[in-house]
Amino acid sequence: MKDKNIDLKCISLRLANVCLLSLMFILVLQAQPQRPRFRNIVSPGVLPDNKVTFRVYSKEAASISVSGDWSVTREATQMFKNDSSVWSATIGPLEPDRYHYTFTIDGIRATDPSNPITVRDITTHASVVLVPGEVSELYTVQNVPHGSIHKIWYNSPTMKLYRRMVIYTPPGYDDSQDKYPVLYLQHGGSVDEDAWTELGRAAQIADNLIARGKAKPLIIVMPNGNTNEAAALTEIPRAAGSQGFPPGPTTGNNYEASVVKDIMPYVEAHYRVLPGPENSAIAGLSMGGGQAYNVGLRNTDKFAWIGVFSSGLFGGVQGGYGNFDPENQIPGLLSNSSSFNKSLRLLYISCGEQDPRIEYTKKAAILFKENGLNNVFTGFPGQHEWRVWRKALADFLPRLFK
Repeated sequence: MKDKNIDLKCISLRLANVCLLSLMFILVLQAQPQRPRFRNIVSPGVLPDNKVTFRVYSKEAASISVSGDWSVTREATQMFKNDSSVWSATIGPLEPDRYHYTFTIDGIRATDPSNPITVRDITTHASVVLVPGEVSELYTVQNVPHGSIHKIWYNSPTMKLYRRMVIYTPPGYDDSQDKYPVLYLQHGGSVDEDAWTELGRAAQIADNLIARGKAKPLIIVMPNGNTNEAAALTEIPRAAGSQGFPPGPTTGNNYEASVVKDIMPYVEAHYRVLPGPENSAIAGLSMGGGQAYNVGLRNTDKFAWIGVFSSGLFGGVQGGYGNFDPENQIPGLLSNSSSFNKSLRLLYISCGEQDPRIEYTKKAAILFKENGLNNVFTGFPGQHEWRVWRKALADFLPRLFK
């Protein structure tokens, strides 16, 4: 009986110690300064009238602003802090589109901590907001059949490198033996082979246009057009002006030759491709627009469809091309325009309406027509930016392979 009493005393003492420790822990927690939690901050918040509210919590910041590509000048909008240290600003209304934005917090650029959707544009990251509407729906994943994205390494003897390209195959490709036409789609300067899928939404645009019956099912080949790299950096951040991964020699204009000598043969050997120039298109933006222009017009036996988006080739670039000479660039282009017209199904030219290249691009399109070279020119609201190039691609694809 004595032993039982001792056991009970021990148990009671242990329970008392546990309770005392728990009480002390609670008191310590209560003594700590409590910071407000804002787990439910909604940012961005798209309002019914297409205005957008941005919010971020910061107790210590002295100044916060938000800027995005809804403004041609990227003008920042100042945000204001409420009593709970939540900063906010409302902009718009905005036209339906997909926009990229960042905060500037005491001079430091930052993505939106409440928004998990970000993109990489060259060496920087930005958050994404989608303003709903007919245009932006084309850039989103819809309830339609989807194509596939492949990241392929291939040997490029012309560039003296193993290089990487991104290839889109249309819905149903894997379940059929059908052959498809091909679009070789070039990115702009400083970005890489990931740009058209990550920033340009090429796969979603193609999926949705194909599902609507507005575009033919096609393969889209998106190579890395930089002459000093094999692929986008995948393991470490890309520094401004750096080479890609792995680095390679600077090979001048060899990339344009490699499109025909390396890329096309690889695609035709490994994918089910319809033969002939009538089933091959080439297009690109900015630097890639110049590449598409040169490759396409110098190889009309291989390409019957050419798209040039916002190229500085025609002029309008500070410190760049000011003396565009089409005959010197492509011999016979104007003096023998009838021959080019017989070979080409489409020469498509576009540019942003606020892009400094627009004046020179329009002049080139007019010059071509005055000399009998058929072409289609289209302008889109915006500067030298992705919301222009997404629209250009969405306008270009329905015109192909008809």
